[in-house]
Amino acid sequence: SSANKEVIIGHDRPTVLIGERINPTGKKKLAAALQAGDLELVCQEALTQVKAGADILDVNVGSSDVDEVSLLPQVVQAVMDTVDVPLCLDSTNPQALEAALKTYRGKPIVNSVNGEEHSLEKILPLVKKYGAAIIGLTMDNEGIPNSPERRVAIAHKIVERAETLGIPRQDVIIDCLAMTVGADSRAGLVVIEAIRRVKAELGVNQTLGASNISFGMPDRNLLTSYFLAIAIAAGVTCP
Repeated sequence: SSANKEVIIGHDRPTVLIGERINPTGKKKLAAALQAGDLELVCQEALTQVKAGADILDVNVGSSDVDEVSLLPQVVQAVMDTVDVPLCLDSTNPQALEAALKTYRGKPIVNSVNGEEHSLEKILPLVKKYGAAIIGLTMDNEGIPNSPERRVAIAHKIVERAETLGIPRQDVIIDCLAMTVGADSRAGLVVIEAIRRVKAELGVNQTLGASNISFGMPDRNLLTSYFLAIAIAAGVTCP
């Protein structure tokens, strides 16, 4: 939720769209603006995405030349002042996440935790402390597994650890991690199978960076659209 707006994610609800364009990766203009402390472009991106139908906005300021701990809460504040939709606070830095969680009005999503012990120990207590929801990536210190079985096993581990800390299952969103079919023709089948099993075994909400599937391929938009439709049918609730 934001200060005034609640978005409910669920298998019996309409699909919730997370806008992910507030991210300096591969965006020189945005990266330069963030380094200069100029937040106007971020606010423009926020408005554009909400007008295009985004229900939730992901906010990521991570790049090598910025101090995330001071910048992430500033950007979160600027976006909250611009649009009234819930935010997804996207960082691997626990200090930056806590700084942003302190300033946030409402119930945000934290993006993300994974199956590594270090990640679980650092991120989940923050999620519990601030009453946030959490995205769990099905990868660990060995990287992203090639098999659906391993991804599902990591999903179980994340959900169980969250519940042990008192974070309810409905606040955990699993990402089974779409990989490009350009590098591995089985990538689509693996992730769809993992999504199906996570839904069947855990019943949790799921997100997915669907556009990853078409990276380096022709007709990217068409391929991504087809894949996203299949992923939603399999169990993705908030791409």
